[in-house]
Formats: sequence, structure tokens, C-alpha cells
Amino acid sequence: MAEERRLTYFVAATVDGFIAGPDGSDPSGPGGFWPVTDDYIAFLASAYPETLPVAAREALGISGEPEQFDTVLEGRRSYEIGLAAGVADAYPHLRHLVFSTSLEQLPSAEVELVRTDPVQRVRALKAEAGRGIWLVGGGTLASALRAEIDELIVKLSPITIGAGIPLWGGGAAFGVEAWTRSDVTALPGGTTVLRYARTREE
Repeated sequence: MAEERRLTYFVAATVDGFIAGPDGSDPSGPGGFWPVTDDYIAFLASAYPETLPVAAREALGISGEPEQFDTVLEGRRSYEIGLAAGVADAYPHLRHLVFSTSLEQLPSAEVELVRTDPVQRVRALKAEAGRGIWLVGGGTLASALRAEIDELIVKLSPITIGAGIPLWGGGAAFGVEAWTRSDVTALPGGTTVLRYARTREE
């Protein structure tokens, strides 16, 4: 029997646990507060090239088949950051799904709009053959899919911001979950990449 695909929440966070500022804008974009260092970009290009958006891949000369993930999931607010920058599909090299109950359609025919229960859709994706599934964000979708997340990869930046959108979104319910650290990569520029697998009960 083939192994079930894993859902990985691969996300950048501040030391105090925020993935974006209070306005939800892209912290790594123009005018953002995120420290995007050369070693950070080089690490992503080497270890997780499919997580780079299309413009960055083209600039770095990255092509070829995905290595770890072949599917990317994101919520409406996360997707609309790209739309505001004129990008209707930031990840054309991946199967791209956007979850929203308010959007009626998407400007790109290559991006799948999911208006139904995200948990059921993810369970169906896991049952299909393929590589890993990457949850890019945001916090609201991550909270809805919290029980389905098999792996956390947190790109921890050495900054604090005091307020913003937390890892699980603003309305997450209290619940203790155990994770087993599987890898730590400390980058020279200060970012620490922490990889955790969900601790499953035997």
C-alpha cells in the first residue's frame, strides 16, 4: 500500500510567533519588515526550490520537476497578496488550490478554487498519488487544517513584531499538540529553519 501524502505547513514566522503584520500584507515584499538575506534565498533555492514563486525561480534560473511538494494550498487573503502584485498564479510549476467561500471565480484557469470543506478536500488530496502537499498560508486556513497537518517547517526569523497574524490565525482554539523535531538548520544570516513531524500516538 502506498504511503499517504503528507501535508506540510511550510511558513516563515517571527520569534514571537507571527507570520504577518496586523494588516496581513506580505512581510517579505516591497516595504516589508522581513529580513530576506542572500543565504536565506540560497537555502530555499537548494532545499525547497518549488516554494519559490515563479518570478524568483525565473530570476534564479530554477526549472525542473518539483522535489518535495507538487501541490500548494493557500487561503484567500494569502492568494490576494499575489493578485495585488499582478500575479494570478505564483506557483505555475505546482498544482495550485485556493480555499475561499467568498470568491466566485479566479482569474487563472490553472488555479483551482475550493469553496467546500477544506478538511475533506485535503483528505482527498492525501489519498491521491503524488509528492507532498505544501500549505503556504495563511493562518486562518492553517487553523482549519490544523488536525490534518503532518509536518511543520518554520523559518524562524530573529525578529519580534509584537502584534500581527499568528501561526494559527487569530481565532484558533486552544489545544495541545505534540511535535517531534526532525531537523534544525541555522543560516548565517540569522534565520533558523525548524522541521517538526507530528507526534503520533502508537
